[in-house]
Order: sequence, then C-alpha cells, then structure tokens
Amino acid sequence: MTIDEVVRVARSGESASIAAAALGRMKISRGKVEEALQSETAVYALNTGVGLLANVRLEADGIEQMQLNLVRSHCCGVGEPLAEDVVRAMMLIRANILAMGLSGIRPVVAERLCDLLNSGITPVVPMRGSVGASGDLAPLAHMALVLIGEGEAFFAGERRPAAECLQRSGLEPLKLQAKEGISLLNGTQAMLAIGCLQLRDLDELFQSSQIAAALTLQALRGTAAAYDERLHAARPHLGQVHSAASLRDLLEGSTRHRSSTSVQDAYCLRCVPQVHGAVWDSLRQAERVFAIELNSATDNPLLFEDDFVSGGNFHGAPLALVLDQLAIALCQLAGISERRTERLMNPSLNEGLPAFLATRPGIESGLMMAQVTSAALVAEMRVLATPASACSIPTSGNQEDFVSMGMTAALKLMQSVTHCRMVLAIEWLTATRALDFRADRSVSPLLDAARDAFRVDCPSWEGDRVLSGMMAAADAFLAKIHWPSTLKTQEVAHA
Repeated sequence: MTIDEVVRVARSGESASIAAAALGRMKISRGKVEEALQSETAVYALNTGVGLLANVRLEADGIEQMQLNLVRSHCCGVGEPLAEDVVRAMMLIRANILAMGLSGIRPVVAERLCDLLNSGITPVVPMRGSVGASGDLAPLAHMALVLIGEGEAFFAGERRPAAECLQRSGLEPLKLQAKEGISLLNGTQAMLAIGCLQLRDLDELFQSSQIAAALTLQALRGTAAAYDERLHAARPHLGQVHSAASLRDLLEGSTRHRSSTSVQDAYCLRCVPQVHGAVWDSLRQAERVFAIELNSATDNPLLFEDDFVSGGNFHGAPLALVLDQLAIALCQLAGISERRTERLMNPSLNEGLPAFLATRPGIESGLMMAQVTSAALVAEMRVLATPASACSIPTSGNQEDFVSMGMTAALKLMQSVTHCRMVLAIEWLTATRALDFRADRSVSPLLDAARDAFRVDCPSWEGDRVLSGMMAAADAFLAKIHWPSTLKTQEVAHA
C-alpha cells in the first residue's frame, strides 16, 4: 500500500477491500491459532494476560472474554476526537497490516474495517492517551470498540452510537475471538496515519514556500545568481539541488531578478535552496520510513508458520524520530519565511517600498502586525519542535519501560503544520502586496500565474483593513491548492 492510496481513501472516500490472496493467508494463519488453542503451550495474549500480567494463564472459557475486556479497558483516550480523515487512514492501515496474515485473526476482522470505511462509519477516537508503545493502544482501542458495536462513530454528518451506525449500514457487531482483540490494538497506525496525511500536506506547503520565496525575491529586486546550477552541483545535496532548480524554473522569463545595489542578498533570499532543500530532504526521509511502516507487521505476537514470536514491532521509535524531525524542519521553513516577510516591510531593507507596505505610512500601519503574528507563530513552533521522542516515560508496571512518544510527536507536528501554513500565508499576502507597489506588472510567467490564482481568493486592497480575515483567506488558499508537479504556466492557472 502507498501513501497516496492512504490519502485517497482517507480524504476522497475511495473504497477498500482485502485481496483474495490475503484472505487465503489469513485463513491459514487462523488455522494455526485454532491449533495452538488446543495445546498446553503458553502463547502471549492468546491464552495469557498482557503486559505485566503475561504470566497469568487463562482458562479456555475466559479467552474470548479477555479479548473483549482488552478493547474495553484500553479505551482510555481523552481530548478532542481525531479528524475523520486521520481515523479513516488509521483504519485502512490497520486492515492492511492484518491482511499480511501474520496476526492469526479471522479474515472477517480486516474485512469489517473495510466495511466501515466503505459505509462512511468513522469511529470517534480521542486524540490523546498514547505513549507510542505497545503502539497506539488507546486510539486503536477506540477504533476497535466500534467493530463490536460499542462506543461512538461519525456517520452521515452526525456523531451517533456505534450500534446505531452499524444497524443502519446493515452490519453486525463482531464477537471477538482468541487473539483478535490484541491484534487490533498493537501497532503504530494512529501516529502513522497522521504522518502520512501531514506529509502530503507538507509536499504542497513546500512548493508554496518556494513560490513565496521567488515572489519575495522579485519584490525586493534581489538577484537569482545564488540559484546558479553550478553552485549547487558543487554541493549536491538532493534537496538543495531540487530547490534551486525549482526556483530557476519559477523565475524563468523574468527581467526583474537583476543584481540589487548590494553585492549579495541577505541569507533569507540567498540561502533559500540550502534551507528549503534541507526541509525537502527531511520530507523524503519521512516518506521512506512511512512507506516501510505502511507494509510492516506491527502486531504482537506474530505467527510465522508454526511459531508464535513475541517481539516489539509495535514500538514507534522509527516514526517518532522522523515526526520530530519534520517539526524541527518546519521551524526552518517558517523561520526563513518570517525573515523574508520582515524584510519586505522594513523600510531600511525593502528596496524603496513603503514602510510596512502601508498606502500612507503613519496614518496607516499596513501589515505591521501581520509580521508580529508570524513571529509569534514561529516562536511557538520552536516550542513544538522540542523532541517528544527524547521523553520516554515508563508504563505498565515498568514492563513497558521505554516508550516512543510517537503519538505526541505526531500531534505536535499537526500543530506545526498549521502554524507554518499561516506563516507562509502571511508572506504570500506581503509579497503580492509589495509587487502591487512596483510599477511593472509582470514578474515571470509562472509567478504571474501563481499570483493571479492567489488574487482570486485574496484580492488587492487599499488602506488599513482587519487583517485576520485576509490572513485566514490566504491560509485557506494554501490549504486547498494542489500545485502541479511540473509547474507549467497553464497548469498553475488551473491548480
């Protein structure tokens, strides 16, 4: 399964099903579980308790009750519900993991997750309560609760009891059997769902940051010399080379990017490929890790032929580290954007533009306070960049004594993405307004097309206005825009 498939099911309602070959694998592994139930061998979470209670052997008549109790007792999430697209992504990824045939559950369990997706039933999953090992236990428990007809779900635009949602969709609640409760709970699917969706949002935001930087360069009459292909071939980090090439494409056809009065531009203009490029490299590293995790078995124990093997594939460390890295990278992207915004407004640095881009400086404050908001958001992002993965705290009677905190990293990342988008939205407002003050209309074909698309949602204005509404409109534009990968002029106009 790919990240793009996750996004399509989560956000566009694409249907999901379990392949016939996967159903066959699951039937075989389920047969092995049934055989193990007849033996005297202790198998973790099959005929024993869990966590520190792993040494408690279960009687046959308590095995199914234990699986039900697991789901109920692990529903300890608190806070606002996760967004529906996150939960849909989580359900799809969990179904894919179960379909690998290493969990030993009945095929109907994975199929029912697909049934919920295809029927538009989305469990209500509180966003907090996971320490990221043994995976995202609390979020996955709230997801599993709906499978058994308990808890709540979003359905037909309303929050309803799960039993009602199932009944209206013609679905029967599942009665969990041996191994099935634990197999629904162990795994990294909540933090991974957030990571996949945020990564695709960040791919769009990265391109928006490139365009913002190019617009600002033009408005400040900077030089594109620092984007010379030869310069970046001499230090060939992939992201740096990619960012510089993209900037050259954006500026192609412009006569405006000539040398300014200074020999070199400030770092916020000159070092865009180095800074943005490092962010792009972080995105690609996260993409590599997420792609592996999407198709990895994170249950415990796992069944290999006739062997049940207990391990720690549910541990979220690989994800937690890259989720933290993304939040740190966003500080770079937002921080350099805020510096460009400040430069556009500062009459000592903005190449003859009005102070704070006010029509009548003094009588009007222009965009002065928008830059203050940008600075405030960047400052908060620096707090959010504090790594959660460095903050393990023991749980479960010290049996689970080193955890990943990956879900915390994921939740912080969501906030950072929101803040970063607003910081870039403020730069878009500022750069396009600065260009309005320049006498010549044309910038470059691609930048003209991007600016025209932006102006549909964010028209030019005169005089002081309430800025929060304009900033929200600019933010909404960046949230909805889908930049074409090749950035052709006609494609930008219809993006």
